[in-house]
Amino acid sequence: MICDFPEMTLSAEEFKTLLSAPESDLLERKRDMSGSASRAIREAICSFSNDMAGHGTAGHILIGLDDSGKPSGLIVTDALLRQLADIRYDGQIVPPPAMFVEQYEEDGYAYALVTVLPADSPPVRYQGRICVRIGPRRGYADAQEERILNERRRFRDKPFDVQPALGSTLADLSTLRFLEEYLPKAVHPDVLAQNERTLEQKLASTKMVRLAEDPVPTVLGMLVLGRTPREHLPGDYIQFLRIDGEQLHDPVVDELFIEGSIVDLVRRAEEKVEANNRVQVRFADVVTEQRKSLYPLAAVQQFLRNAVLHRNYEGTNAPVRVYFFNNRLEITSPGGPYGQVNASNFGSPGITDYRNPNLAEAMRALGLIQRFGAGIALAQKYLRENGNPEATFEVTDQWVKVVLKISAVL
Repeated sequence: MICDFPEMTLSAEEFKTLLSAPESDLLERKRDMSGSASRAIREAICSFSNDMAGHGTAGHILIGLDDSGKPSGLIVTDALLRQLADIRYDGQIVPPPAMFVEQYEEDGYAYALVTVLPADSPPVRYQGRICVRIGPRRGYADAQEERILNERRRFRDKPFDVQPALGSTLADLSTLRFLEEYLPKAVHPDVLAQNERTLEQKLASTKMVRLAEDPVPTVLGMLVLGRTPREHLPGDYIQFLRIDGEQLHDPVVDELFIEGSIVDLVRRAEEKVEANNRVQVRFADVVTEQRKSLYPLAAVQQFLRNAVLHRNYEGTNAPVRVYFFNNRLEITSPGGPYGQVNASNFGSPGITDYRNPNLAEAMRALGLIQRFGAGIALAQKYLRENGNPEATFEVTDQWVKVVLKISAVL
């Protein structure tokens, strides 16, 4: 059983009732995971997350029944359950859906059940399309259905990243960057080709403004498209220091105050790290020249982007800090662990949560994130391959610091 919400687990009687229920806008049935089932299951997860009918309750995907409602004889393995659970993090559905996977048995037959909770901040997209469900029919949202989902956000307790950026106006956003850079990456080309939506509707659908009728930029809009986002989010910058020594009081030989949109923040910070990241060369006693950086850039990218994504943007003026010492690299992110992540399980594979789920969606669309929840594991792999020790973490309620040690000498 893979369940983050144990209070949602069905009783034996409730599951038996579900087995005999017809498909609806709260229930999808599948024989197994073969053929097109994987895509259909993802579309159903997206649809249940959007909860077009406004039920306000969980939707279920029951795997192990054929079209006639008879048991298919499905063999439920740990690999199957993990395959289903990994849908939450594979980056195809954004923002990451609230879902869990369980195994049930009835009359000697095994079933896998995926339970999906309505999203706090719709619309949710699968591969750039907004999936909705009316009765048993699956489809993609039209302009009117998008407007309904956008409107629904005002009635829910929204994450901070889609709350209005107070004092901002539409003029504070770069609509050119939105239309030419962000929108083509975030929305499926078929949807864009329909050409039914105004600029305000497109901004609202991607959560860059509060509503089409009241286009006040959201925090997300300022982070992704803001012309001068730090005017509205004082902590939205990166402080880079190159310190000639091993202590903070040693001489600073290079520094940079980095501000701007998320893409600009990440790009300029990574360029600064790369400029200071010496490459060791060995050729005297080897047949083929060997090169190795102090730190693998791919690992630094993962940790830096995680710091920008998971930091707390609310109620703090502190920046993300990147301190490059002679013997180590430190990246500090304001805000402690969030949700199911805590100091004891921080960095453990499969343990992740999102303080800024809509920012995660945007960074995924922009290509800054490939897969949710895999950044730390990938970074540790890159460090090992480069000959570095694995990164260590200092985790408090106020901040998270990752420490990278230099690679061994060639």
